[in-house]
Amino acid sequence: MRKILIMLAVAAAVPVSAQIGEYRNNLSIGVNGGYVLSNVGFTPKVNQTFHGGATGGVSFRYVCEKYFSTICAVQAEVNYSQIGWKEKILDLHDAPVINPVTGLPEEYSRTMNYIQIPVFAHLGWGREDKGFQFFFQAGPQVGFCLGETTRMNFDFDEMNTDDRVNQTVAQDTMAVENKFDYGIAAGLGIEYSHPKLGHFQLEARYYYGLGNIYGDSKKDYFGKSNFSNIVIKLTYLFDVIRTRKK
Repeated sequence: MRKILIMLAVAAAVPVSAQIGEYRNNLSIGVNGGYVLSNVGFTPKVNQTFHGGATGGVSFRYVCEKYFSTICAVQAEVNYSQIGWKEKILDLHDAPVINPVTGLPEEYSRTMNYIQIPVFAHLGWGREDKGFQFFFQAGPQVGFCLGETTRMNFDFDEMNTDDRVNQTVAQDTMAVENKFDYGIAAGLGIEYSHPKLGHFQLEARYYYGLGNIYGDSKKDYFGKSNFSNIVIKLTYLFDVIRTRKK
């Protein structure tokens, strides 16, 4: 009876262990590029439209397991990104504010160049070796500001503050105080894989910054100044290490 129970336990354990996950050891590297729309959540509020900029860099992915129909991996990037904010300068009637000196609508935008490093838990469903796959990925992201540039068509001493519906202008003359940025990013996308051509990913991603670019103490002007980014990105990966399948 004891031998029979042991044999039954082993027999039951075989399918259970098979369901835990199929081993993978796939390492891929590649490049990525895309377009990022960004703004800064200021408190007090600053009226804005999206600031557009380029983003691109290198990508890494390690697939460790296939759990049921879910392909489990870790994907990371090192990117150069142009992010910032673009002000929407309007009057009480939602019309552009005209500068009294130039006679043109006032325009202001700030571009900050960042090195961004996201690290994602990557989950995929679909064809693993050849065909299409849907994926979701999410995880932390850190960044560091390399520099910033300002684009404006008026002088600060001659700006039209009388007609502005939003009188918050302190940010226009303030350099970035906190160059280190951190937050959470998540994205959805599709991937096409080919055993000889590699992997092609198209993704839409959102990033929410948990840090502020300016000080947020009681003595500081802004209580909040965090980034929000919407990214559309194309990634190409090729396999360096690939699991041999029976």
